[in-house]
Amino acid sequence: MLSGDAAVEEKTKAPEKEGNLMKKFEGWVTAPQGFIAAGVKAGIKASGNHDVAVIFSTVPAACGAVFTQNKICAAPVLVSREVNKHGYAQAIAVNSGCANACTGEQGLADAKKMQAHTAELLGIAPEAVFVCSTGVIGQFLPMDKLLTGIADAVDSLDECEGESCAMAIQTTDTFIKHAAYETEIGGKKVTFAGIAKGAGMIHPNMATMLTFITTDAAVAPDVLKRAVKKAADKSFNMVVVDGDTSTNDSMIVLANGLAENEIILSEEHPDYPAFFEALVACATDLAKMIAHDGEGATKFLEVNVTGAATWEDAKTAAMAIAKSPLVKTAFFGEDPNWGRIVCAAGYSGAAMEADKVNLSIGGIRLVENGMNCNVPAEKLAPTMAEHDISMSIDLGAGEESATVWTCDFSYEYVKINGEYHT
Repeated sequence: MLSGDAAVEEKTKAPEKEGNLMKKFEGWVTAPQGFIAAGVKAGIKASGNHDVAVIFSTVPAACGAVFTQNKICAAPVLVSREVNKHGYAQAIAVNSGCANACTGEQGLADAKKMQAHTAELLGIAPEAVFVCSTGVIGQFLPMDKLLTGIADAVDSLDECEGESCAMAIQTTDTFIKHAAYETEIGGKKVTFAGIAKGAGMIHPNMATMLTFITTDAAVAPDVLKRAVKKAADKSFNMVVVDGDTSTNDSMIVLANGLAENEIILSEEHPDYPAFFEALVACATDLAKMIAHDGEGATKFLEVNVTGAATWEDAKTAAMAIAKSPLVKTAFFGEDPNWGRIVCAAGYSGAAMEADKVNLSIGGIRLVENGMNCNVPAEKLAPTMAEHDISMSIDLGAGEESATVWTCDFSYEYVKINGEYHT
């Protein structure tokens, strides 16, 4: 299993654009101008690790967010959905160790108190504060510890505290997930940076577990909201670990405009493609890291579906393969049982021509026109022993394609989730 964000740096590295218009660099959510953050130890987690974080823009920022589509959603999601109805926000307050989900009216009141307390300390309106929680479902927030933690985090806000902020949002994560890009928009240097948490209960049907992206780009709120949804569809919505959509999933983006590029007022603006490309690059890096860090994972799996009748079909087939316990356990056992992959694509509901299906693992063709290529197992052994493995299946039904990222299922996954509550 990879350990440390440095271990996945090369795995998620995106090529620099020609002319260096967009490049990746080592940075935190405080990298864009005007953003400060902090994470502290408030005693919410039994481990004593960091568990409360605050991200703050020194000026109002356009906001865009997407949330879980699980009908059982946590109190902070209900509160943050209301914040997202406004054009601008300025802060995000987060706790880990307790999800504040399935907690009824008290949970909602606690989430609003968390919001109001943060706003008061920062001198801004409550409706300018997003709130997020992650951890065990069905438990009330320890409000004394949380409110004290928020106060400590506000007191610690600094450009140099991005790492502590990222640490404070983790639960079963084994490494910190962060990404940063800079690009040129309208002749101005613009920075994007993000952090994420997530390793289990991962099947986002909206965005991801918890993801926060900051940028100093100038963009209209309505344009940002649409861009965030599209970026989520291209990145976090293409990740699956175990097929479970969390009650707390949230992706929040703040854009404060301090880069002073000409404000992007529509998708037709000439600078929109550069803006969207950088947003997607940052989100995709974070999404891949979540798949790399799947609970107990020993393999990072990329599922490529081509030859689909529609993009929706391509995604449906790829997700069916990526979610299949039989596929995931086969890769854990390094067993090249390609029949499980073809089977999953077949029951996915996607249109396909059985006698035109082709399948390769690690570039080695195993199925040609629906028939076994009879590749000796020993030829596949080196590929199956690798950590990063790519598979490609052509459905023979069209020209559309999609890629989904996932991981294997190991004995450790069962152990982690069997003992999670206790």
